[in-house]
Amino acid sequence: MPAAPSSNPGPRAGTVWRLVEAQNRVSTMKLVDDLDEQETLEELLDASKPPVPAECRHLHWLLFTPFRYQACGDSRFRRAGRTPGVFYAAEAVETAVAEIAFWRLLFFLESPATPWPANPLEMTGFAAAYNAPLCLDLTAPPYETRAGEWQHPTDYTACHAVAEEARGLGCTAIRSLSARDPAGGINVSLLSCAAFAEPEPTARQTWHMRISDAGVSALSEAPEGRLHFSWHAFAGDPRVRERLNRTGSGDP
Repeated sequence: MPAAPSSNPGPRAGTVWRLVEAQNRVSTMKLVDDLDEQETLEELLDASKPPVPAECRHLHWLLFTPFRYQACGDSRFRRAGRTPGVFYAAEAVETAVAEIAFWRLLFFLESPATPWPANPLEMTGFAAAYNAPLCLDLTAPPYETRAGEWQHPTDYTACHAVAEEARGLGCTAIRSLSARDPAGGINVSLLSCAAFAEPEPTARQTWHMRISDAGVSALSEAPEGRLHFSWHAFAGDPRVRERLNRTGSGDP
């Protein structure tokens, strides 16, 4: 369990969850004849990517990846471009699943000519241990009264400003309510590779995610987990709400 902060910002430690597409190194196996060739191909691919920041090189690639690349667009606590990286995660795996479900659904919403995927998407959920001497907690005073700004579905202006404030205070993490999880879960955004307490993920899960007219269904077998998110679950986002209003019946 996360440690109770003595002030805001204050110390906080615990485990967070993040979901990514389950590609890993398997995706390059079909391009080569044996494992030696695959290793050579992986090395060539890695050499073509931006360098890993020096302070992140001791970490597993699942942990350092968000700090390696520039941001293509604005996200909640990061501006677009060559800006400091942010590792977005959640205190519960269910919240991490809700977050990725929203973004996968939004992709198809904004690409109406793209058919639903015929097969479930395979996602890797992984846990990471963190220890932040200073964490800015937006769910606690004096920030909790501005929850509407921190959870705004599309306007990240206030979040960018508070992220700069957090970095200025020396914080390596921000704790906030998820803007996507219908259950009201908590997100933890790590602002530095120094926040990781372990260099490797501490646990992994495989989730299968099916997207359809009914929404997103997610299934994990070990441990067993079942989650479903209808379009209405994300109706707080104006892009989803517009689609629901346009269809009249509620489902796309």
